Amino acid sequence: MEWKCLGSAVLFPIQMIYYIVKAGVCMLLPTRMRDLSREVVLITGGGRGIGRHLATEFAKQGAKKVILWGRTEKCLKETSEEINLMGTECHYFLCDVGNREEVYKQAKVVRERVGDVTILVNNAAVVHGKSLIDSDDDALLKSQHINTLGQFWTTKAFLPRMLELQNGHVVCINSVLSLSSIPGAIDYCTSKASSFAFMESLTLGLLDCPGVATTTVLPFHTNTEMFQGMRVRFPNLFPPLKPETVARRTVEAVRTNTAFLYLPWTMHALVILKSFIPQQALEEIHRFTGTYTCMNTFKGRT
Repeated sequence: MEWKCLGSAVLFPIQMIYYIVKAGVCMLLPTRMRDLSREVVLITGGGRGIGRHLATEFAKQGAKKVILWGRTEKCLKETSEEINLMGTECHYFLCDVGNREEVYKQAKVVRERVGDVTILVNNAAVVHGKSLIDSDDDALLKSQHINTLGQFWTTKAFLPRMLELQNGHVVCINSVLSLSSIPGAIDYCTSKASSFAFMESLTLGLLDCPGVATTTVLPFHTNTEMFQGMRVRFPNLFPPLKPETVARRTVEAVRTNTAFLYLPWTMHALVILKSFIPQQALEEIHRFTGTYTCMNTFKGRT
């Protein structure tokens, strides 16, 4: 037993070096892309914003079927018609992911009418853009139910069948705010931090499950109506992302089996800085970049 432990201890650093070198080589070489022609994609919050662009991008890149979930039928219908005109079969269902019973009910309807979902994209989210003191209790609960708990219900609804088929992918459209919070969006930052922990745990839990993987996308401020009015101090240095860019990079990450995607890549610096910079220095960074007051002009939707 001691020799076995010793062997593992010697092998461990060699494995680490191998995987680091392998990752570096993969960055330089073209990666084989997953074929989506047999995949059935379900996107929550799929009627507008990033969700709508995700639906379009999955259709462009060859998905067999696209399913849209959301709370606004007008948006869902418009997006569905657009996808169908592109030549990809698309269906939509009214579903509030914050409602557990509704999720399980609609998941059953989807399986019966459309088939097995093999790619689940948890995109639905809300933000109220207020401080803790100014926030309504029901609004705070709504954020947690949709942004965090909604992922529990949708993943529980579709993951078991993916495991049976040994074919599946769970995607989470998260935010860099899950790693670096800002004032004025306490509900959103908290829910996204919980969502990030959920995806980290899920990713590790699926390591020994062949054919099933995850992707967590952590974009910087994206130019959608959800965060309308949000302002940073240096917009030329830190321009908001285009939703179509986030959608394209997300689908590419799914096709290349990328577990965590930071957009832009410079957001990796957040993780590094927060690991060793003193709190007072981090506070000055927030003041200098304008993230300390960026929600003061917020006018987004919930």
